Amino acid sequence: MIVMRERYLQLPKSRVGVAIGPEGAVKRRIERETGTKLIFDSDTGKVVIRAGEENPLGPLVAEETLKAIGRGFSPDRAFRLFGDDVYLEVIDITSYAGRSDKARTRLKGRVIGEAGKTRKIIEETTGAAVSVYGKTVSLIGTPKQLEVAREAVHMLLGGAPHSVVYSFLERKRRELKRELKIWRARG
Repeated sequence: MIVMRERYLQLPKSRVGVAIGPEGAVKRRIERETGTKLIFDSDTGKVVIRAGEENPLGPLVAEETLKAIGRGFSPDRAFRLFGDDVYLEVIDITSYAGRSDKARTRLKGRVIGEAGKTRKIIEETTGAAVSVYGKTVSLIGTPKQLEVAREAVHMLLGGAPHSVVYSFLERKRRELKRELKIWRARG
């Protein structure tokens, strides 16, 4: 088995400070949780992720956590990726808006909603975390959470009315509650 000793990642320069954290606290936490060594170039945004001996998946988890921070998530939200069965998904808005800055801004606004209402509803009904940053909408959650949140985001980006998306989310939330109740009853 070939093990990559180093991985490389490009962060937006504006997010490097967030990824390092106050007095290096975020960097240290990622290193500790993943068993890696992180080397940041603040001028370019390039990050080198060096594998440790203990955790062969550590570099992948460190990379996903840093990608999440680079896509606008707070470190605390990105740290959810340290858990089992929690993943990052990035949706490119340009596939809906093309190169038009105006169209991208409008679509980002549809996902965020007035005063953040739509993003909050997606998060509360699915349990997934949502970040709208740059040309992307990013999600952190379990596969089931991501499935529902992804569909809601695609509906919004595709032009579905907010009321239709809210109804979809509420229906999915009821289905999930029913499934959980059945699962617990089987015990």
